[in-house]
Amino acid sequence: MSDATATDTRDYKDTLFLPATDFPMRAGLPQSEPKWLERWEAAKLYEQMRETAKGRDRFVLHDGPPYANGHIHLGTGMNKILKDFVVRTRRMAGFDAPYRPGWDCHGLPIEWKVEQNYRAKGKKKDDVPVAEFRKACRDYAAEWIDVQRAEFKRLGVAGEWNDPYTTMAFDAEASIVSEFLKFVDKGLVYRGSSPVMWSPVEQTALAEAEVEYHDKVSTTIWVKFPVRGVKMDGSGIPHAMAGASVVIWTTTPWTIPANRAICYSKKIAYGLYEVEGADTGSDFLPWARPGDKLIVADALWEDVAKAGFIVKAKRLGDADVEGLICSHPFAKTDKYWDYRVPLLDGDHVTDEQGTGFVHTAPGHGAEDYVAWMANKVWHDPKEPIPHTVGPDGAYLPHIPLFAGMEIVRTDGKKAGQDGPANKAVVDTLIEAGNLLARGRLEHSYPHSWRSKAPVIFRNTNQWFIAIDKDMGDGATLRQRALEAIDATEWTPKTARNRIHAMVSDRPDWLISRQRAWGVPLTIFVNKATGDILNDEAVNARIVKAVESAGADAWFDTDPQVFLGDAYSASEYEQVTDILDVWFDSGSTHAFALREGEWPADVYLEGSDQHRGWFQSSLLESCGTRGRAPYKAVVTHGFIVDEKGMKMSKSLGNVLAPNAVAEKYGADILRLWAASADYSGDLRIGEAILQSAVDAYRKLRNTLKYLLGALDGFSDDERVAPAEMPALERFMLHRMAELDETVRAAYAAYDFKRAWSALFNFCVNDLSAFYLDIRKDSLYCDRPDAIRRRAARTVMAELLDRLALWMAPLLPFTMEEVWASRYGEDAPSVHLQTFKDTPAEWRDEVRAENWRTIRRLRRGVTAALEIMRRDKVIGSSLEAAPEVYVTDPAYRAALDAEAPGGVDDFLAELCITSQATLKDGEGPADAFRTEDAPGVAVVFKPAQGSKCARSWRITTDVGSDTRYPDLSARDADAVAWYDARKGNAA
Repeated sequence: MSDATATDTRDYKDTLFLPATDFPMRAGLPQSEPKWLERWEAAKLYEQMRETAKGRDRFVLHDGPPYANGHIHLGTGMNKILKDFVVRTRRMAGFDAPYRPGWDCHGLPIEWKVEQNYRAKGKKKDDVPVAEFRKACRDYAAEWIDVQRAEFKRLGVAGEWNDPYTTMAFDAEASIVSEFLKFVDKGLVYRGSSPVMWSPVEQTALAEAEVEYHDKVSTTIWVKFPVRGVKMDGSGIPHAMAGASVVIWTTTPWTIPANRAICYSKKIAYGLYEVEGADTGSDFLPWARPGDKLIVADALWEDVAKAGFIVKAKRLGDADVEGLICSHPFAKTDKYWDYRVPLLDGDHVTDEQGTGFVHTAPGHGAEDYVAWMANKVWHDPKEPIPHTVGPDGAYLPHIPLFAGMEIVRTDGKKAGQDGPANKAVVDTLIEAGNLLARGRLEHSYPHSWRSKAPVIFRNTNQWFIAIDKDMGDGATLRQRALEAIDATEWTPKTARNRIHAMVSDRPDWLISRQRAWGVPLTIFVNKATGDILNDEAVNARIVKAVESAGADAWFDTDPQVFLGDAYSASEYEQVTDILDVWFDSGSTHAFALREGEWPADVYLEGSDQHRGWFQSSLLESCGTRGRAPYKAVVTHGFIVDEKGMKMSKSLGNVLAPNAVAEKYGADILRLWAASADYSGDLRIGEAILQSAVDAYRKLRNTLKYLLGALDGFSDDERVAPAEMPALERFMLHRMAELDETVRAAYAAYDFKRAWSALFNFCVNDLSAFYLDIRKDSLYCDRPDAIRRRAARTVMAELLDRLALWMAPLLPFTMEEVWASRYGEDAPSVHLQTFKDTPAEWRDEVRAENWRTIRRLRRGVTAALEIMRRDKVIGSSLEAAPEVYVTDPAYRAALDAEAPGGVDDFLAELCITSQATLKDGEGPADAFRTEDAPGVAVVFKPAQGSKCARSWRITTDVGSDTRYPDLSARDADAVAWYDARKGNAA
């Protein structure tokens, strides 16, 4: 149709029933969305949602708390949007689905920022009173909670923003203390000396979840440990071994001063090699000398020889290393190291790299520690492991030669870089004559996720929760956790295997931190026995004090107040370590979930939380309640740029979510999130966002058309399905199909499948098919015609359902659509639920017919497009195609759906003035396409005259003498129009 139809007698433009709506094509989302937020806030829309849902079955998503430090980024923004999808879809599916956001307020991320603020003022943390420092941390967290709350709300995330949970609220801190004391009561908390990952920059132990791995270039060294003349059993060594050295290889030279043993494997063949010649032809003089005897794994000798520039050597024989004792390479340098270094059998030793021997410093390695503790010949297990490095990552004052030297620099512009320790150790080995070779190795190395500085393994006294100890019911915490994993629904399914492996292999839970800001380990230890005081009355007083004054009460209160009259404070050590922040967040289910909400139906976070919040929550809940705090877990990937690269400021590829919202609108960002496969990494960039904008524009155009088509529609106009034409009944079936697809996708957290189904329906089923066909009826049929009324009835259902189905994904746009449809004062679309679909709408037989018909139609429209391209016709209404079919299914489908006449029905569907269906192959030069097998199309021009109103070419133009330039249908419609407008025909 043209917007204007001019004839010699009359302009019929005003008689067309064209769509009319104030709904703008240009969305202006950056301007309109804040206005909707203000309106929702004023109307207390979230409270209305909860009130409307009262009495329904409850569905609870427990919000994993982000850290309250800094502006939100795309990862946290996308995470909140996905959670909003979950909550809104469940609410509209008929559940009472609350959403209480939360924040993690304790721990290293916030404390580190506050430390930086003090350093900027020229103060170190140790110079600030603890009470002042903790208050600064609390104020910092509160400030960022307000900032992040506004940023999350701007993204359209609805929730209890006026009553969130925070881990620093007094009642939350008291709950965390109470949860911790439950582990104490079960006898699972113990103090142990063990190497832990330690951040010298932040001076605290780190859990695995607080560590990230980056490439690092390390100095590697091959070191000689001289063999002593007597074995462990007192027997002498073979004569050939006299003067020999066991060679070790390490990437951490700074740990050599802490060496206590060497591990080997009984499964490895070792040889005794004598150096006969070294490469002296370069400027570098090798440290290997002719006559040196070296014990190395046979499989690695060539590698060792190459590293040491050894060009000639002979194998003197097998080396039986069991029972050997070596001297420390610094033994002759200082008497501090004049002790025996035994060779211990270790399962962790391989001959894949190095020398086949593992230098063992029990104070600086987990496997080293285990091997040393298992060897009761050389030390008393009750004695602590000797310490060589202090909390600041520098050698302790009593360590000869290296006292005070830093392993990792902790201050200044070079903070995080290697300190002088490695070089000093290497230089000392050279002076001692025990360095065989050195090199450089780039490898993946643990770094603090906050300071980005390398960490070290350091033996310290820490507090742990035992996961393999009987909890009193015959099961261990590990067993309970593994059972709970199997009882949980994981999305994607592979997530189950990932966390199962992590929990199966994990060590005891390190729960202590040497920090200032957080919930303390609220326990007293008997100074004489080392036992933890577990007294119900004492514990109750502690919890009550924290409820009243927060965790500060533990530091501010006289310990005797907690101990009461039964115990003397002089006999007890008050522990001041801070709980691992993962214990805090792992306990949130205990205080954030309200009555009737435990366990939560779902947790949804990034895949990194398998080792973080998912796992800490699992262990905490299994320890206190015997099961996981969730029924299902959904994980998503990370945000990367359009090239798949990690976002970083240095690369200039960072996009802030609120910047995207201000430029394009939050609904565009939400559309991007809905259209992405979040099970893997999600790519985003300007080109991808532009694709989202284009998709949104197409969607908005469809919605605008439906709104315009329904101008003036009322329920009195509705037509029952039984009275509808076949096309409308097919669209009812498509809506029923779509309803099932969308509900199932939402229930499975598959937002991409839901969005794809909805968008493809709008583009393919509506814009390119149904609405295209029904434009003629909508514009030209008289308003009381059954066909037009049926079309508007279906369009009303379409608009309602599309708005409801997409409201969780695009809340701003669908609210605008709903208000345009029902008025500004109508109840919000977000107070509605998905409409029930009548069972009679489903008709699989009809659906199969229409699949066949649409296949045939594709063949006709493709032929017409060629005619337009070649300028044979200007409009499809100029055509009267002959359509040949060889597959009887085509005619059968058309006969079933158009019992009143196949040819007119086919013309209506193909938007031509006439059409003829014929059986047979058709002429050889007929148009054919693979998209419509068995269909051949021959172009024929339409016969008759052109209607001045509809532009259809028919043979009944002028049949009504009142309107000689109109077809009979259009003349009837104009007569209806004129009668109501008082016009004379």
